[in-house]
Amino acid sequence: MENFEYQCQTKIIFGKETENQAGEEINKLGKKVLLHYGSGSIKKSGLYDRIVESLKKANVEFVELSGVVPNPRLSLVKEGVELCKKEDVDCILAVGGGSVIDSAKAIGAGAVYDGNVWDFFEGKIIEKSLPVGVVLTISAAGSEASNATVITNEDGPRKASSHGNIRPKFAILNPELTYSVSKDQTANGIADMMAHIFERYFTNSKSVDLTDKLCEGALRSIVKNGRIVMSEPENYDARANLMWASTLAHNGLLGTGREEDWASHGIEHQLSAFYDIPHGAGLAIIFPAWMRYVVKQDISRFAQFAREVWKIDECCDEDMAIQAIEKTKEFFKELGLPTSLSELNIYNEKFVEMAKICAGSGRRGNFVRLKSEDIERIYELAK
Repeated sequence: MENFEYQCQTKIIFGKETENQAGEEINKLGKKVLLHYGSGSIKKSGLYDRIVESLKKANVEFVELSGVVPNPRLSLVKEGVELCKKEDVDCILAVGGGSVIDSAKAIGAGAVYDGNVWDFFEGKIIEKSLPVGVVLTISAAGSEASNATVITNEDGPRKASSHGNIRPKFAILNPELTYSVSKDQTANGIADMMAHIFERYFTNSKSVDLTDKLCEGALRSIVKNGRIVMSEPENYDARANLMWASTLAHNGLLGTGREEDWASHGIEHQLSAFYDIPHGAGLAIIFPAWMRYVVKQDISRFAQFAREVWKIDECCDEDMAIQAIEKTKEFFKELGLPTSLSELNIYNEKFVEMAKICAGSGRRGNFVRLKSEDIERIYELAK
């Protein structure tokens, strides 16, 4: 097991009607808040009205910025930064899924910075930010308790991540708010949360039995409850288990004491930057291809994955490993997700360019250190 430091400051408020506590929690962070959300679905559902009522009841003044889209855009982040500075905002309330939360985090960092907020996505560490609170509406990205944000620069196109002192101060998780999430969005979310666990599970670190079991148990629960919600979208218990799993998958706990990989996320980020596809759909395509490419790095770990997650009968480790990769791909297909780039009419015209951007000036990932040529081959395997 590797040395580690772990601190997750996010207060989790879980359960029915908990969104009504948003004003009370924001009041602890400041007196004027930026209310940040997406395209307006929270108004159709009535959630917006409940949030506004809660803010008013807590005597919190607010300004609004809507318009967040999947693969959140730098242009809207910059608009939010200027709005926060102009209005002297104290804190930010993100109401939505991972894209809204990531946008809010980037705005929070930019609002207390004198330079270009994109600096944080070119290597500068985020050391301070306006505090962010969350009302989560989609189980997927885990951004509600992570120290990371991912933003798309439309001028590139380039999609990049940043890390630092940006964990939300609180996250309100009411599984009922996910009832109206479409099957496609639900499936994308399931792939996203599984991918966050894969990035930690496939490691070269030794003697990590405890976190292995946590990862395996979380994956089994996601598979079980994912199948339930696809046919019973208003099954509270299944939605609740998925919502909590998405948070645990990315709040850092499952990666404690182990070297993490993160190559597949980098590879997918180029797909969603160039083609604007859903992040979860891209991960469902890339991860099985990555697994096939790196499986020989540690056959026994993939055999363990087969045995503990997919309950594949004991045979030789290599056969078990290959079966586990196919089971993963089959599960994504079962959810209705694409598992090849050709299904999205993406071919090899930009593979070389995307691979070079992903690898940068060196290599990507830790389980296997991938050069741009390796990444190009993974795109080819994903065709």
